[in-house]
Amino acid sequence: MRILHTMIRVGDLERSIGFYTQVLGMKLLRRADYPGGRFTNAFVGYDDESKTAVLELTHNWDTRSYDLGGGYGHVAIEVEDAYRACEEVRKRGGRVTREAGPMKHGTTVIAFVEDPDGYKIEFIQKQSS
Repeated sequence: MRILHTMIRVGDLERSIGFYTQVLGMKLLRRADYPGGRFTNAFVGYDDESKTAVLELTHNWDTRSYDLGGGYGHVAIEVEDAYRACEEVRKRGGRVTREAGPMKHGTTVIAFVEDPDGYKIEFIQKQSS
């Protein structure tokens, strides 16, 4: 068994695809419209779905925004350098909500950015072996 994807609902699909591809450097892997259900699914990720887990962005055509609720936490992405990753996000128009630095009560370097719908994405700096 393995995790295939995590689905999040987005209010503006093009804006979200732009964020994940242009700001975070993912690839648009596939996209499908479902006119009968009035929704579109787009899958984004860093590698092919057969090799790694990806994000499913679901856009319900008649819904512009969502209440994120209290249960959602974040998506975590491993990065080589969290400080540099934050600089790149800013250069590309993204929003950094927690600057890179050691986590509270630990030494792992982390940072947080936010996608256009308010979902949190954590950068975790790769540990040197």
